[in-house]
Amino acid sequence: MSSDFANRWQTVLTRIRDTEQRFQRPPDSVQLLAVSKTHPATAIAALAAAGQRRFGENYLQEALDKMAELKALNLEWHFIGPIQANKTRSIAEHFSWVHSVDRLKIAERLNAQRPAALPPLNICLEVNIDREPSKHGLDESQITEVAQAAAALPRLRLRGLMAIPAPASDFERQRQPFARLRELRDRLNAAGLALDTLSIGMSDDLEAAIAEGATLVRIGTALFGPRA
Repeated sequence: MSSDFANRWQTVLTRIRDTEQRFQRPPDSVQLLAVSKTHPATAIAALAAAGQRRFGENYLQEALDKMAELKALNLEWHFIGPIQANKTRSIAEHFSWVHSVDRLKIAERLNAQRPAALPPLNICLEVNIDREPSKHGLDESQITEVAQAAAALPRLRLRGLMAIPAPASDFERQRQPFARLRELRDRLNAAGLALDTLSIGMSDDLEAAIAEGATLVRIGTALFGPRA
């Protein structure tokens, strides 16, 4: 069992490193976030034994249970799911990163509730890059105002942008929304921000994301197999 996870992990890392080289990205410039939602703590422990440290969770209570069970492993936990206002305190208290901040109110609550004893909470603003009605995220027209306000919050560290584009099977079509997000990041930096993170790319499109500047890819199925 643990050897299966180690083999999948190495396969994904090889895809990442080969794609970095193919598109002339610096070596090790792309981090792997293992998306462990719905998968048991035993699976996370097996990946951790292989060397994976960063894990992403969508559901708060499930994540808190896993954190308690795996506390001795000293893993880095990222919250990547939709955020309800009544869940911000627990997220602010327990996670190192939040990728799915989709409105200023959520950033303000996370800032107010981040414990002073912890480092500032790393956040990404989620962008609805394809303007899909079914998806969370800020419209491109809102980003500059929200980013500047979030960057001024002292208990947060605005790191970058996150997006989940509409699925596309063609490589060039996969690249297009990632390119728009990269250009949006570049415009924000030109306006005075210092964003260093693009949280884009999943199991089926990580190569296209890396080609367009991903610094962190969120991989679930290729590491853990299909969700139950």
